[in-house]
Amino acid sequence: MKINALVAHDAVQPLSSGQIALRPLQQQDVKIEILYCGVCHSDLHMARNEWAVSRYPLVPGHEIVGRVVETGADVTNFKAGDVVGVGVMVDSCRECHFCQQQEEQYCESGFVATYNGIDKYTGDSTWGGYAQNVVVDQHFVVSVPQTLPLAGVAPLLCAGVTVWSPLRHFNVKAGDKVGVVGLGGLGHMAVKLASAMGAEVTLFTTSPGKGEDALRLGATRVVVSRDAGQMAAAQTSLDFIVDCVSAPHDLDPYLATLKTNGRLVLVGIPEQPHQSPNVTPMVNRRLSISGSSIGSIQETQEMLDFCGKHNITADIEVIAGQEIETAFARMLKGNVKYRFVIDMQATRW
Repeated sequence: MKINALVAHDAVQPLSSGQIALRPLQQQDVKIEILYCGVCHSDLHMARNEWAVSRYPLVPGHEIVGRVVETGADVTNFKAGDVVGVGVMVDSCRECHFCQQQEEQYCESGFVATYNGIDKYTGDSTWGGYAQNVVVDQHFVVSVPQTLPLAGVAPLLCAGVTVWSPLRHFNVKAGDKVGVVGLGGLGHMAVKLASAMGAEVTLFTTSPGKGEDALRLGATRVVVSRDAGQMAAAQTSLDFIVDCVSAPHDLDPYLATLKTNGRLVLVGIPEQPHQSPNVTPMVNRRLSISGSSIGSIQETQEMLDFCGKHNITADIEVIAGQEIETAFARMLKGNVKYRFVIDMQATRW
């Protein structure tokens, strides 16, 4: 089953149009015509082999929205014509403790990534969403609300659920004081979702120019983290912080803004470790630092349903596939508000 895709052939060459072979449709599989695919920063890391795990050829993309065009004999959840989404994972062991409790992202054997994973049927690499089609087991496919613009839904499949998962797991609720560090692809979704949950949201940013945008997205307060006076004024004011920054930085100033029993959750992964935090205030005020990885299929569906109810999508810029290298270059400069999304119908193969 040959299809067109944008392919990385090594860590140096630009992505180029080529053909890949999808696996034959299995009984539990859904074949999806891809309409839109978000461009995550991890796609750039993987295309350039910056994490030293890339296997070439490689087709990036794990923020997929499309339409079902074919189903396997045992598929019961979807039918041809359904609008669906696929996120960061397409399989897991299904048997371990975490898979059994619907937390496949923590599968003890490791989940199978949407791209650059190992397909259990073929033994070859899985192919991502920078392509015309994808074949996925129905368990790892989610329904997309029909009320939302589909291009803006695509980033919810990674950026959205990555911040939704800790907000839900740690029971953030209406009236809570929530901080968000960084207003990028993840951070802008954290502001939108936490605000829609009824939380009072404080955005921490190094860029004063982002303040107006943060308020538009739902923040009630903006703190410039390089301003010592503003940081001092925010001390012991927050119940919970989602840190979306993927560069190494000092965590102590953010811990200082937490109330007793407060929690700082890291969802960004820096290339180098953060410096060790000061333990004394953590002990004295029972503070916690946690990490959180993407979200389960159940959480992804829950998040999409919530977004449908509250009319939430990502702020995006739509591009055609042939513009991907320009988009990568702009991402490196932080020149996007707040996610690129590839329109497959506009892509020239």
